[in-house]
Amino acid sequence: MADTVLEQAPVTDSDKNLRWNFTVNLIDIAFITLGISLVSRDTVLPVLVNTLTDSNLAIGLIAALYGLGIYLPQLFTANFTERLRYKKPFVMLVGSVGERLPYLLMGVAVWLFAAPAPNVALILVLGCLAITGFAAGAATPAWYDLIAKVIPVQRRGVWSGLGHGIGALMAIFGAFLVGRILDGYPYPNNFALLFLLAFIATCVSFVGLALNREPPSPMVKEQVSTQRYFRQLPDVLRTNVNYRRFFISRTVVLLGAMANSFFIIYGGQRFGLDGATIGLLTATLVASQAVMSLVWGVVGDRMGHKVVLTGAAFLLALAALNTLLAPSQTWLILSFAFLGASSSGDAVSGLNIILEFAAPEDRPTYIGLTNTLLAPTIVLAPIVGGWLATIVGFPALLSMATAIAAMGGLLLAIWVREPRRQPLPTRA
Repeated sequence: MADTVLEQAPVTDSDKNLRWNFTVNLIDIAFITLGISLVSRDTVLPVLVNTLTDSNLAIGLIAALYGLGIYLPQLFTANFTERLRYKKPFVMLVGSVGERLPYLLMGVAVWLFAAPAPNVALILVLGCLAITGFAAGAATPAWYDLIAKVIPVQRRGVWSGLGHGIGALMAIFGAFLVGRILDGYPYPNNFALLFLLAFIATCVSFVGLALNREPPSPMVKEQVSTQRYFRQLPDVLRTNVNYRRFFISRTVVLLGAMANSFFIIYGGQRFGLDGATIGLLTATLVASQAVMSLVWGVVGDRMGHKVVLTGAAFLLALAALNTLLAPSQTWLILSFAFLGASSSGDAVSGLNIILEFAAPEDRPTYIGLTNTLLAPTIVLAPIVGGWLATIVGFPALLSMATAIAAMGGLLLAIWVREPRRQPLPTRA
């Protein structure tokens, strides 16, 4: 990519739209965080799938299918979105029908089929989960380029941390509501109601997205053929050594997340978990996300997002280790606190750091390239986790996840340089 300035001229606090855009994007990110937490992929969905089938691989598919949807399509939409002077219309189109409507459809599927035809319900739930992930992934390069235009680099960490933090604080109430609904309503109406509430919350987030006041992009790329575009991509990894090291390190960390969906299942097998306990663990997860999102946002803005992702990797290792060694179900609270802190660090800095490897006109490509190349790991890690849980058992799975996540953290800490303080390479 061309050797250019990393960021556009920053938007100042006096800009008339900065406060407005900051606020409406807080609404967007907070309410979609709330909605997703009500049907958490780490607690609620594994329990639901476990009622529909006794297959550990099916539980692993929760993270695998969603991850495949999120990460795979981004590179294929990046070339298109780089040519858009306005990103919001595309994001709104994909984010409405594709990203939010499937939550309502999942609720209907559970309500109609969970009891009489659990296999049908399972297929529909996993299929809709893949669709919402795919839509979110397809929109991500354009959406984050929109964010980069309306929120300056020195405010993005605070915005992301505050948005995820507010969403997680709201989700603490939602988590206790999860416990009440799971215990207070008959199956499968309890799960169907949670999907309905998730759909409503994500629709509120859509209002925040729609209210963005997006300026036109000052520079857009000329149209190039898909074939030519993909031929240029190896140069990104070849010329940007620090980015290549980051990608490898990030791959290792994400492989270490292979056991995340099985914390709640392993805890249930060892200690027995009722709806109230599941609600408590979900509340712990989102409370940790709330607190640490604010902390990570400040750390990312002041010290760089590499520090955040490194800390998140080590917390992921601690979450798996604590789940392995927990002597009682009370200790699982600590596991989900670590997991929430880790996932919030990933949410705050996982995309923000990519923007700092790229010139403004190359941002969609870097986002799409990173996430599409990470897709195989995102997809295979939980499937491998389910296979390992079946073949060698949960203790061995948790031990391996601990070691791999810690290794990824070490690579980020030692091998990768903070991109904010590194010049962008010139591509030959």
